[in-house]
Amino acid sequence: MLRLIIAVGIFFLICDAQDAFFDGRTTIELHHFLHESGPTLRGNVSISSDGSSRISQEQLSEEDRLKLVDLARRDAFYTLRATVGSSSGQPVELYTSTKACLLLRNFLLDNLWVSLDHLGSVIGVSQVVAGSQTCGEGEQLTSEFAGEFTTGVFVRNSELAPIPDTASFIQKVEREREARERGEVKDNRGFFAKYWMYIVPVVILLLLSGATNPDAAAGR
Repeated sequence: MLRLIIAVGIFFLICDAQDAFFDGRTTIELHHFLHESGPTLRGNVSISSDGSSRISQEQLSEEDRLKLVDLARRDAFYTLRATVGSSSGQPVELYTSTKACLLLRNFLLDNLWVSLDHLGSVIGVSQVVAGSQTCGEGEQLTSEFAGEFTTGVFVRNSELAPIPDTASFIQKVEREREARERGEVKDNRGFFAKYWMYIVPVVILLLLSGATNPDAAAGR
């Protein structure tokens, strides 16, 4: 019976992994830096290929809340690390920071903006706290402000710039050049537009000759 339960559990784990693979799902692990011992897990974000997202977060301990209050009172930054798997197998770590006092003033309500490139890979994670971006001096912030994180996740995709059709332009220029060489294209430009490169030097020479012979010009 125990073997059957283990086999069923492994089966569901494999199915879930296959669904994540074929669905193109991306998982982001979130760790925050509250303790001197190192980062601790805050939660996970799952992003599907259609851009929808889901987040699950760990509950804060009383010690975590006190650390947040300490950061806020010292006007320090709250730092979040996002770890994303990559095609090379080497995880990519992205960091974002915001003032801890802003988080507490907003009762731990924040938003995460996840940026994707044109292939759907995560290239940036930014934490945004709504409201004022400055902390008031002497503001009394206590652990009562630190309940649980309420986080919204927003996904934005990079847009490719339009690529100029250089091949068609080159072909058009070549066709026009060949047509001119065969005499199929008539030059409808005016007289000055056709021969300005000959007229302008003559005018400049006349002006220069008049400037260098002022006596002759005065005699006339």
